[in-house]
Amino acid sequence: MARSRRLSAVILGLALMITLILQTDMTVQAGTNNYLDELRGGVAAVLDPGTQNVAEIVNATARELNLDLDAIQEDFSGTLVMANVKDALNVRSDADKESSKVGKLYKDCGGTVLERRDGWTKLQSGNIIGWASDDYLLFGEEALALANDVGKMIATINTESLRVRMEPGMDAGVYGLLPKGEIVEVLSQDEETGWVCIDYDGEDGYVSSDYVVLDFLIDAGETMEEIKIREEAEREAKRHVNYGAYTTDADTTLLLAALIQCEAGSESYEGQVAVGAVVMNRVRSAAYPNSIHGVIYASGQFTPAMNGKVNAVYESGRIKDSCVKAAEEALSGVSNVGDLTHFRRNNGREGLVIGNHVFY
Repeated sequence: MARSRRLSAVILGLALMITLILQTDMTVQAGTNNYLDELRGGVAAVLDPGTQNVAEIVNATARELNLDLDAIQEDFSGTLVMANVKDALNVRSDADKESSKVGKLYKDCGGTVLERRDGWTKLQSGNIIGWASDDYLLFGEEALALANDVGKMIATINTESLRVRMEPGMDAGVYGLLPKGEIVEVLSQDEETGWVCIDYDGEDGYVSSDYVVLDFLIDAGETMEEIKIREEAEREAKRHVNYGAYTTDADTTLLLAALIQCEAGSESYEGQVAVGAVVMNRVRSAAYPNSIHGVIYASGQFTPAMNGKVNAVYESGRIKDSCVKAAEEALSGVSNVGDLTHFRRNNGREGLVIGNHVFY
């Protein structure tokens, strides 16, 4: 039933899009209006029963109506696309599997559609601009669902200093001040009242939407040049081939400890180990960079890495003993979250709840 409702909504939207195309004097064969009437009524008469996503709906409908497929696909430029892979997806210089590689999209990476043709999509993800096969991409509602699951909303302070309130109201108490340019994770937003709930050192803080810039972040891929630079640096790291054993130097241990402190410094020791375990699970997975530094500073992943807090804590040397111990345990292979690779403030989603975080 949910699948039918979702397809019907997409079909109706597609009908409006095709109507606009027809208004531009595009020539179509007789009988098109009958198909449009069916589409407006939400009848999926033109769809192949195996249709899986918006892209296939567009393709099937265009073929049935003998429309200009390229013209229709142009309307999808600027929309979200997500990688649908377990590990990594090659992005190429042209819409051809034999063309040269320009980069890679990893699991949970996304980007923006630039162009579509012949079962390929030209996309931009971070510094990558290239083509990827539609067989390994998600579009439409499926892309949005994945992005909402793995991405995060952040707020950047755009005034000299901003009070963080304990409740959504100008008369509420104040936790503290955030400086201009500070980046914080958004937990929720009330568009009617104009208040944004943020993560403020583990507490639910509130700021006015008038003084922040909101952005939704998802992880981006890497160009071949970026991969080369990263791999050269990683060759210098000391790693053990056995699962659960990862030897590293003291500086890297402290970097992981600094992230743990920023993400879970006020959590229980169990929660601190869990954050470290998530990082190490990513290091061991082919779907993420295979170094601690690469995982921590991957685009759109850890807010404290984006806003400079990890660097500040690391450089200060003021890291809690419990966070250092948690980092050492995670590095030795200890994991109290299995092979889970994500966590966020507990917002009611399904997952393993430890303290104020849910791991999934």
